[in-house]
Amino acid sequence: MRYAYGVTSALLLAGSALTLVTGFPAGAQVAQNDSAQIAAVVPRVGAPASFADLTQQLQPAVVNISTRQRVKVQNANPFAGTPFGELFGGQGGQGGQGGQGGGAQTREAQSLGSGFVISADGYIVTNNHVITADGQGEVESITVTMTDGTDYPAKLVGKDAASDLAVLKIVGTKPFPFVTFGDSRKARVGDWVIAIGNPFGLGGTVTQGIISAVYRNTGTGSAYDRYLQTDASINRGNSGGPMFDMRGNVIGINNAIFSPTGGSVGIGFAIPAETAAPIVEKLIKGVAIERGYLGVRIQPLSDDLAASLGLAKRRGEFIQSVEPGQGAAKAGLQAGDVVISVDGKAVTPEQSLSFIVANTVPGKHVPIDIIRNGQHLTLNAIVGKRPSEEDLAKQSFDPEQKDDEDFGPGSTGKQHAGPSIQQALGVAVIPVTPQIARQLGTSEDVHGVVITEVDESSDAAAKGLQRGDIILSANYKPVTNRAELDAIVKQAKAENREAVLLRIQRRGQPAFYFPIRIR
Repeated sequence: MRYAYGVTSALLLAGSALTLVTGFPAGAQVAQNDSAQIAAVVPRVGAPASFADLTQQLQPAVVNISTRQRVKVQNANPFAGTPFGELFGGQGGQGGQGGQGGGAQTREAQSLGSGFVISADGYIVTNNHVITADGQGEVESITVTMTDGTDYPAKLVGKDAASDLAVLKIVGTKPFPFVTFGDSRKARVGDWVIAIGNPFGLGGTVTQGIISAVYRNTGTGSAYDRYLQTDASINRGNSGGPMFDMRGNVIGINNAIFSPTGGSVGIGFAIPAETAAPIVEKLIKGVAIERGYLGVRIQPLSDDLAASLGLAKRRGEFIQSVEPGQGAAKAGLQAGDVVISVDGKAVTPEQSLSFIVANTVPGKHVPIDIIRNGQHLTLNAIVGKRPSEEDLAKQSFDPEQKDDEDFGPGSTGKQHAGPSIQQALGVAVIPVTPQIARQLGTSEDVHGVVITEVDESSDAAAKGLQRGDIILSANYKPVTNRAELDAIVKQAKAENREAVLLRIQRRGQPAFYFPIRIR
């Protein structure tokens, strides 16, 4: 399980699923959450006197999952790449992988998580990260432990990294207790739920709570950043376990937590059943999962971004960059555009641009409503096919990456003062020269001003701007010297804007927009 503090959620080794009616084989068995049986054990839906009878009915279908995996790791041999490398298990000599730190080796890894049986013949739903250590593990064996302590070997049927879902199949012939998916679209804030799983490897554990929020966006920007939030205690090892409503339906798969401590603080996330069920069905059938893709880097329209753009309220999402050759670029979308809707679906915190596009069939023509420099426009795009998560990870941009550069002979890092600080923004800048451009690893024909100092008490510092960043434009106007930057800031103040939108170029990264508050 992975944890996150801030805007990032932490994976709990769990997943999500939903299905109004499942088509999974059930044989002659009756589902553990058959409505007739559940009605007999829950006296008043939504306000049970006890969860004991409901738990007793459902728990046999929840399993513990343990795996043995081989994970590739880098060889830490300090002598790798030298004639002594082979003496310490690395690649000897001066060539081969040893010159890069010894190359990759493998180690054994184990993982513990939860899952639930969805058919009498033993299909199990869990999280992808339960059976794939750090996204890189190669599974050697999977063991499923039932509530009565019986162990069964299981095989991996299919997995999907984007949704963090995986399907296993028990190697066995006996009919197994199972549960079915419910309709997570009917979930309401305040509804009772129970979570069953394997926290910390303790075995079957039940916790209860309520739905705290529906379709919560955690800000990760992923295609499936859309969760049910609950205050039911969820911890390490709960990943992949089911979240039940009071009718005994699986409405979510416990997947992540928000935690400053690594333990449960009452903010847990479950993948909605409506998201998971179609994916699970495709994994069982061996059908390829294709998702839509436009080729843009986006971020939510925060208060500061809205202020810098002069927009009255937060709506839509902001495009930071456009990938050449993809659907967005071909449609004419540009960095700095604000996307309001796609194919008639409004872009909101509950329904992000990534979610809408990912759930659009590749090849479909869609209208895209945007705001560009205060003007409303409608563009038409052809949705492409989303690359693999591995390929997308290689394109990631980290605005917090530090880069300490010298700007010529005699420079001494932060002591290189340059001109005085631009008081309104908290940065000192000088024009970019061909020599500075070469030292920063950018093209010599880049025009802008380079930041030489950042006031640590400023919003610019808080947003991650740093010495060596090149300001290409401010409020969409090119900037080539300090006077031009000053004039743009002065105009923004006159228009009662609280922030200025800077386009920043950083070594080895695509240009990125930062809204900087004016002091």
